[in-house]
Amino acid sequence: MTTTDRRDDDAETLADLLGGARGAIDATIPPVAFVAGWLLSGELWVATVVALGLAALVAVWQWRKGRKPRAVLLGVAGVAVAAMIALRTGRAEDFFVVQLAANAASALVWVVSIAFRWPLLGVVVGLILRQRGTWRRDPVLLRGYALASWVWVCQYVIRVAIFGPLWWSGDVVSLAIARVGLSWPLVALCLVVSWFVLRRSLPEDHPGLRHPQVSAA
Repeated sequence: MTTTDRRDDDAETLADLLGGARGAIDATIPPVAFVAGWLLSGELWVATVVALGLAALVAVWQWRKGRKPRAVLLGVAGVAVAAMIALRTGRAEDFFVVQLAANAASALVWVVSIAFRWPLLGVVVGLILRQRGTWRRDPVLLRGYALASWVWVCQYVIRVAIFGPLWWSGDVVSLAIARVGLSWPLVALCLVVSWFVLRRSLPEDHPGLRHPQVSAA
């Protein structure tokens, strides 16, 4: 493995591999639109129409930018489910129940993946790099992905700790503000910190993420 290879690998970050925080930014638009529509009209159905309308526009924009159709449809479906829950209960704050539940579930899944030695960060990056399970046969990479995955667990726990009390108190405006503050800024921070943890866990002579060191045994 040459020095040039390692240097090129160092220049590539998790943000490059995982697509950055663009998707997280787009995901904040429908919730903010929902709350704005609700505040201005006082009607949940108006807020639903506004949120779904903007979700559809964002979806079309993402699709034209080359995002996979299934991912685009899932984003719109998530907004639709959240709006349906709010309409059903008659409580605007319930629009954020899906977000709260999804983060709680995500934290649990990431913890389980680490416990079973299939850290999800490694799974995702491994799929992107088309390594299948090769990275798991490199003890150094396996340990690095496990440590970095804890950063992602913390991300979801932080959201649950903030969203939970706000939802319980029915503070819809604060929920919308938290939705923005805990989306792309937190994702960007998580990417930076998890990348730092991952890189610091690899010794200097390790060739990098793209080149797992698999022992003959």
